Amino acid sequence: MVNDLTSQLKGLFNMLSDSSHEIRQQADSALSEFLQEIKNSPSVDYGRMAEILVQRASSPDEFTRWTAITWINEFVKLGGDQLVPYYADILGAILPCIADKEERIRVVARETNEELLAIKAHPSEGFDVGAILSIVKRQLSSEYEATRIESLHWISTLLNRHRTEVLSFLNDIFDTLLKALSDPSDQVVLLVLEVHACIAKDQYNFRHLVVFLVQNFRKNGLLLEKRGALIIRRLCVLLEAERVYRELSAILEGESDLNFASTMVQALNLILLTSSELSDLRNLLKQSLVNAAGKDFFLSLYASWTHSSMAIISLCLLAQAYQHASCVIQSLTEEDINVRFLVQLDKLINLLETPIFAYLRLQLLEPGKYVWLLKALNGLLMLLPQQSAAFKILNTRLKTVPSIHFSEDGNMNDDSISISPNGINFASWLQRFQRLQQQHRLHCKSLNTSTSSKVKEVKKTEEFRGPPVPELTRPPSRLSRKAPGQLQL
Repeated sequence: MVNDLTSQLKGLFNMLSDSSHEIRQQADSALSEFLQEIKNSPSVDYGRMAEILVQRASSPDEFTRWTAITWINEFVKLGGDQLVPYYADILGAILPCIADKEERIRVVARETNEELLAIKAHPSEGFDVGAILSIVKRQLSSEYEATRIESLHWISTLLNRHRTEVLSFLNDIFDTLLKALSDPSDQVVLLVLEVHACIAKDQYNFRHLVVFLVQNFRKNGLLLEKRGALIIRRLCVLLEAERVYRELSAILEGESDLNFASTMVQALNLILLTSSELSDLRNLLKQSLVNAAGKDFFLSLYASWTHSSMAIISLCLLAQAYQHASCVIQSLTEEDINVRFLVQLDKLINLLETPIFAYLRLQLLEPGKYVWLLKALNGLLMLLPQQSAAFKILNTRLKTVPSIHFSEDGNMNDDSISISPNGINFASWLQRFQRLQQQHRLHCKSLNTSTSSKVKEVKKTEEFRGPPVPELTRPPSRLSRKAPGQLQL
């Protein structure tokens, strides 16, 4: 009886969606008996029947889908090695059903998916990693969040079990995984990052990931704005924060799109200053002037942070390089102090009042020791509009500082500041900052000139055409003059 079932299975499943209730009931009863016989039979061709079940699992008829999924669930438990070559097809049927509108179908689909995940088949046994990846790649585009989440669980599981095989198909799935970073679901994005982190364990794939991530941020500004902090923070947890920031800085140092580089650096700087996950990096930077590790990390960031004057000032305050911060502030020109700069400065002033900069505020109790800190903060105060909230915040803070005397030449009494603490040639780095800022100024001028030229061209074109002639004032053409009895054309 079981041997004849394969030929009868299609017909019986077709009957499950018949308009006659009696026929549907009889078909269901027959299938239940067959399934019981299969369970008791020592020899069954699960593979051929699995192909039929996979097709019926996507049926528009709810009862047919539920019956097919139930059978697949039993086959996964009973089939063993016979079903290994069919895992990809079975998974293709299961994943969409995980988000089915009917709860009973979702329950069975999830159970079946867990059964499949628990089976540790090897490629030598016919387990096709490429076919599985092809299925989950397709399902990552599903409109249903639950299906996308389970697809990512599969990629993660395969990476843990068959990393070499998965990496051999990396080119086929990498773009899809990058696009998934723009997924509307935060849970999906977090899972995608875990997959990326697993892929990026070796240096080549790590750099590959960071390069493509920067490219995605460049192409999609909204992704950087909406998800940038989430993505960077999570990667720092999964892949070591210092490593991530060093790589990002190295890439942005040579970035040709200056506007993007500035925006990206400002975003990274804000994350560095505010994220609890990066507290170790902040502590490392505080040691920039006293140990080699802190100095090395400070300089690795400085190279790209020069794309943003506000980011450099923030970095120097964090690293306690107050004299250099003061020099950077005094090097700013009229062109640098624009709306964008003032918005960033406003954020920094507010951050100075947070626990992250508590050490800096306590240092203000010793103005004689931290002369350049006081000078840097007063410099920032002078750049702020007096009516702004940031001006009032910083001004109020500075009024609490114990008084300090100035020498006759206008400088504060402090001759003990080393010009090259911890071997850092700040004069050279300042020149580097000024050169790159000059490139930014020239770039802004060229953009403004280009925009201005386009506006003038439009105006010239409009002037050349002249104003439109009103219809009623135009003289009638010869053809339009009508003779008696003629229609006017």
